[in-house]
Amino acid sequence: MRERRQYERFSFPLPVRLKAMTTGRTKVIDLYTRDLSVSGTFITTLTSFPEETGFTLDFTIPTDSIKKLKDVKRLKGYTGSIVRSTPQGIAIHFDRECQIESLKAL
Repeated sequence: MRERRQYERFSFPLPVRLKAMTTGRTKVIDLYTRDLSVSGTFITTLTSFPEETGFTLDFTIPTDSIKKLKDVKRLKGYTGSIVRSTPQGIAIHFDRECQIESLKAL
């Protein structure tokens, strides 16, 4: 099967604080990514959310990796929405591209 993704995907568990905005209220949970790309992420969770739920995501870079990254500040305040939900978690598409120059270093 041919790969249809435009951007390379990096598989690693990166801590993320997820703020879900649904029907006028905000739910905050700390989770981990399963994978991450410039355009989105898949987050492992047993919590379900309605389709098109809006999110704000704040990623936490492990201390030993921070020195390898040139643009850590841009990992806070990403926004996006659910594009796919599975029993294993949710796929979120970012509203703007994730600009991490050294993502491969993680």
